[in-house]
Amino acid sequence: MVHRAVIRELQDRLANRLQLVQEKGGVADWLAVRTAGKHYLFSLRQAGEILPVFNLQPVPFTKPWFLGVLTVRGGLLGVIEFGQFTRSAAPALSWREDSSMAISINEQFEVNCALQVDEVVGLKGSDAFVASKPSASGAPAYYSHCYEDKTGRVWQSCDLQILARNPEFLDISVC
Repeated sequence: MVHRAVIRELQDRLANRLQLVQEKGGVADWLAVRTAGKHYLFSLRQAGEILPVFNLQPVPFTKPWFLGVLTVRGGLLGVIEFGQFTRSAAPALSWREDSSMAISINEQFEVNCALQVDEVVGLKGSDAFVASKPSASGAPAYYSHCYEDKTGRVWQSCDLQILARNPEFLDISVC
């Protein structure tokens, strides 16, 4: 029950912030998250719900970054430890079920999964950044631009549609 209250509070805060941004004439483009010590941006058009990660059921014979499945309103969502999948964390990264959040990928992409992250930072608009550049040469195709905010923090934007079609992302089996 505590998990639901925490999620409800977070969703209310984000909804209030989104409304405030719209009233000021700004536009929130991204959901900002932190995981494995890195900062990421997910398009609000491509992200789905923010979910608590609890009662996760492990799935045998899957890759280490596939944490298991969650039941959400009678359906199953696979949960991917995003930091480990992107190799920004060591393979043995531990996560805590009591404080972990997951961002589902928009159902229009027909992939029933969510990305486990350490923290949902909030909403960001273009006005939050002072510079942008394309992702580094050789970066995965699902990485689009890198943005630098006013404090010098770098944010990597991720195209969840491209991620959802990535063969490595779709292949969770170790067999």
